[in-house]
Amino acid sequence: MTGQGGGGPAYGADRGAGGGADPAGGADRVGPEAAGGAGAAERLARAALTRVLEPGDERGGGWLRECGAVGLWRRITDPAGEAERLRGMTVRRLAGYRLRAARADPERDLAAVAAVGGRFVCPGDREWPTQLDDLGDARPTGLWVRGGPDLRLWALRSVAVVGARACTPYGAHMATTLSAGLAERGWVVVSGAAFGVDGAAHRGALAAGGATMAVLACGVDVAYPPGHAQLIARVAGQGLVIGELPPSEHPTRSRFILRNRVIAALTRGTVVVEAEYRSGSLVTARVAQRLGRFTMGVPGPATSGLSAGVHELLRGEGVLVTDAAEVAEIVGDIGDLAPSRSGPVLARDLLDAVAGRVLDALPARAAVDAREVARGAGTSADEALGKLYELLSLGYVERVGEGWRLTRRPTCRDDARRGGS
Repeated sequence: MTGQGGGGPAYGADRGAGGGADPAGGADRVGPEAAGGAGAAERLARAALTRVLEPGDERGGGWLRECGAVGLWRRITDPAGEAERLRGMTVRRLAGYRLRAARADPERDLAAVAAVGGRFVCPGDREWPTQLDDLGDARPTGLWVRGGPDLRLWALRSVAVVGARACTPYGAHMATTLSAGLAERGWVVVSGAAFGVDGAAHRGALAAGGATMAVLACGVDVAYPPGHAQLIARVAGQGLVIGELPPSEHPTRSRFILRNRVIAALTRGTVVVEAEYRSGSLVTARVAQRLGRFTMGVPGPATSGLSAGVHELLRGEGVLVTDAAEVAEIVGDIGDLAPSRSGPVLARDLLDAVAGRVLDALPARAAVDAREVARGAGTSADEALGKLYELLSLGYVERVGEGWRLTRRPTCRDDARRGGS
């Protein structure tokens, strides 16, 4: 697509400023998602800018806030656009932007994402998740979305499950079962589609017939990692695949890190399952903390380097969780309480307090009379005798002449006698 100056379209000059209609008919080409949201010119300009501005570019986000997408695109692409007056703009930076803008073709990108069942969602659209605005000038220019569900509605009740790529079988198991449990409770599981914990989280939600979203560091039409092509296709078919980068764009190291801020901002809380000290998953957790979201961690062995980062998180403001019920209790509404935890109820637990003391007063092997038992239990001889007969009927004790002793083979099995030995 040709344009002025930098080779890209000067939307402000050719199509009208601001978010108004596209005189050239661009509104029809943009697609039905434009209705009730950003105007055609604004949408085209933002789609083009996703090829110019890197994700998380706060300087570019500030320019967007000040000039609007159409105005910023005009300044970058039009030699008379006075881009040099933008705060922080340099000659070298402008040259780089214009080099990228020369190859931008938003209509082609919109058609490419539509071909894979996707769309482009802008701030101002009904489907835009407004919690992303908490990122300030680092919020996405827009999101490329692949899949049928409504992004905003799904994000309202979502939890991020992230962790190590080279996870252990324990980490994969915890991510799978935790995500399946969240899905069964009606939560949308969000992760990054990477190997390890991310993939296990998506599979757990899918296996439970639940909802899951994958946030990619590349175009939504690109399967990365390639080994997860089938998984990403399943997520797109059953849920949503989203990303900041336009179609065909491939990931870089920095884009993976910057992608994590979207995961943190989009969800109500982040759960980390296995992470080393230097881990992108911890970046997600720290962003979540900074944004006031819940941060949780699944503990692992103290000797495992893959759990060292999680343990460090738990030593700070992170909350320890071990299953989906505990996660739902933290991020959910009033009444989403995890069940109380306790050990098994033993027959001896059902004894009243005096009977328990009488039983404890009997020595391990020898037989003693009722007075000796009463002395040890701190009760009267008559009360001790009454409790001994109750314990006899339950099979705990037996009478030997004038004495009492613990039965060698109690009918009420209690392997926890005398503290569990």
